[in-house]
Amino acid sequence: MGVVITFLTLLIVILIVLVSCVRIVPQANALVVERLGAYLGTWHVGVHFLLPFMDRVAKKVVLKEQVVDFAPQPVITKDNVTMRIDTVVFFQITDPKLFAYGVENPIMAIENLTATTLRNIIGDLELDQTLTSRETINTKMRASLDVATDPWGIKVNRVELKNIIPPAAIQDAMEKQMKAERERREAILRAEGEKKSTILVAEGKKESAILDAEADKQAAILHAEAEKEKRIKEAEGEAQAILKVQQANADGIRYLKEAGADEAVLRLKSLEAFIAAADGKATKIIIPSELQGIAGLVKSITEVGKE
Repeated sequence: MGVVITFLTLLIVILIVLVSCVRIVPQANALVVERLGAYLGTWHVGVHFLLPFMDRVAKKVVLKEQVVDFAPQPVITKDNVTMRIDTVVFFQITDPKLFAYGVENPIMAIENLTATTLRNIIGDLELDQTLTSRETINTKMRASLDVATDPWGIKVNRVELKNIIPPAAIQDAMEKQMKAERERREAILRAEGEKKSTILVAEGKKESAILDAEADKQAAILHAEAEKEKRIKEAEGEAQAILKVQQANADGIRYLKEAGADEAVLRLKSLEAFIAAADGKATKIIIPSELQGIAGLVKSITEVGKE
C-alpha cells in the first residue's frame, strides 16, 4: 500500500514538473530563455518546452509600442530662464536579448537620458525659441534617444513635449502681452470696420446723388418733350382754327356770289376775312387796292356809329 502511494506521489510530481516546463508565448510577446545561467534563445509566439531544472525564463518582454510619461524636469534656457518641461516617450523593444542584458533598468535609463538630452537642447535656445520650436525639439530628442537606446534593443519612435511650464513672473508677462496683442487686434478690426462703414456710406451717397441727377435729367427731358408736344398741339390747333375760319369765309363769299350779291358786298366780305385772318395779333395788314375804298367807307361808318 505504501509503495502505491509513493508511486502516485512521484507520478503527480512528474506531471507537475512537466506542466511547469510548458510555455505558451502569446502574440506581441517574447521570452528570453537561459540554460544553466547562459543565454539559450528568444522564444516568440507558440508552444515551447523547458528542460526541467536546467532551463528558465530569464525575462518576459512585451514587443508592443509602449508609452512612458516622465515627470516635469527643470531646464534652463540660453537667456537664463528656468522652466519645467515634462515629456512623453513612445518606444518599442526590437531585440529582447539586448533589452534583457543591455541595461539593468531600461525605463529609468530612458528617463535620465531624456532629462539630460532635453537640458542640452534647451540650453542652446532662448525662451521664445523654446515656446515656438516644439517640433524641432521633439525631432532632435527622438534622434538622440534612438541612437543612445539602440544598444539596449529599444527603438524610440516619437518624443513629445507635453507641457512647458515657465516661471510665474514669465507667465504673467506673457498673459499681459497676449492681452495687449488682443486689444491691439481688436482696435485694428474696429478701425477697419469703421473705415469700411464710412466708405460704404460715401458710396451710398454717391450712388444716391447719381440716381437723383439721372432722375432729374429724365424729368427735364420728359418736361421738355411734354412742352414741345404742347406747343405742337397748340400750333396745330391754331392752324386748324385759321383754316376753318378761312374755309368758312370762302364758303360765305361763294354763297353770296351764288345768291347774286353785288361787287361792294363781296369786297366787304373779303375785308372781313382779312381782319379775321389777322386775329388781332397782326400790327399791320396789307389790303389790296380794290378793297381800300370799302375799308375807308367801313371806317367812316364805324366812327359815325360811335358818335
